[in-house]
Amino acid sequence: MGTLSVVATPIGNLGDITLRALQTLKEADAIACEDTRVTAKLLARYDIQKPLLVYHAQSGRLAATRVLSQLGEGKRIALVTDAGTPGISDPGSELVRLARDTFGSEVRIETIPGPSALTAALSIAGVPTNEFTFLGFLPHKKGRQTLFKEIADMRRTVVFYESPHRIEKALTSLVEVLDEDRKVVVMRELSKIHEQVVEGSAGEVTLHFKEHPGEVRGEFVVIVSG
Repeated sequence: MGTLSVVATPIGNLGDITLRALQTLKEADAIACEDTRVTAKLLARYDIQKPLLVYHAQSGRLAATRVLSQLGEGKRIALVTDAGTPGISDPGSELVRLARDTFGSEVRIETIPGPSALTAALSIAGVPTNEFTFLGFLPHKKGRQTLFKEIADMRRTVVFYESPHRIEKALTSLVEVLDEDRKVVVMRELSKIHEQVVEGSAGEVTLHFKEHPGEVRGEFVVIVSG
C-alpha cells in the first residue's frame, strides 16, 4: 500500500517543524513540493536527502501523474508546501482528491499536522475565534470589491491572506466598507525575526502602513473581527 503523507512545515522559523514531520520526511521515498529551492533549504537544515517531485498550482496534470504513479507502486510520498499546511489555500488539496479518486482505500492518506499561518494568526489576534470564515487569498480582480462588501456584512470573524503588492489596496477597500468600530488585525512575517501585529480600525491600520512603507513586505494575514 502506498502512503501519501501531508506534512506541515514551518511558516518562517525552521525550528517550528515537528519531530513527527522530520521522521516522516526521513522515511519518505520522495517529497512532492512547490519550490525545490525552498524545500531543499529545510531538508539541508536537518540533513535529509530525498528525491524531490515538483507539484504546484501551475505544474499541471503531468506532475500529479508522477506522484500518483509512485503511490501506485507502493511508495511513501511526503507532500509539503513552501510554508505551512498543504491544502490550506494551497493546491495540495487537489492532489489529495486525485489520490482518493484514483486509489480509494488502496493508498493510505495521512496527516502530519503542524504550523499554519491561519491558526498562528488567530491564536494571537485577540478576536472571537469560536466561529470564523477563512477566505484564503482574495481574487486579484473579478469579484474582489463584491467580496469586501460581503466581509462587511459578515457577523463572524473573517481571515484572509494578502501579498505585499496588494495589502494597501485591500486595506483601503476595508476602509470603504467597514464600520469604524470593526477591529482589523494585520500580521506579517509570523514566526520570523520581524514578526509584527498592527491592529485598530481599518483607517488606523491603513494609515500605519502608509506612514511606514518599509513595513509593506513579507506575507500578510488580515483578520476582521466579527
